[in-house]
Amino acid sequence: MVRTVFLAGHARLPQGVAAQSVYDSLALGVEIDARYHVILQADCTLATELANDFVRRLLRGYSLRDGFEPLVQAVRNEYRGAAQRALVAALKDLEQEYQRFLEAQRTETDR
Repeated sequence: MVRTVFLAGHARLPQGVAAQSVYDSLALGVEIDARYHVILQADCTLATELANDFVRRLLRGYSLRDGFEPLVQAVRNEYRGAAQRALVAALKDLEQEYQRFLEAQRTETDR
């Protein structure tokens, strides 16, 4: 059985972004394989399905063990929407959640 973990990051959306009329903040969620730390699925609260699909494809299959900077650079280079900074901030928040997950894993194995 594959055990998975859900992690989420959040960031404030800038004024004038389409999603801002629906949400005050951007939520970015990922489901990762708990053993290999690979992103299996991703979702976010951008306004269009096309933007959400783009972010999903950008993140899916990436191993968080390789660090977050390559993901940040991919968003900066490939996502040219108005919510780019919010996506980067949500990734950085997600990284903090990932660090908490790693700490919890270490605590479990120490028991």
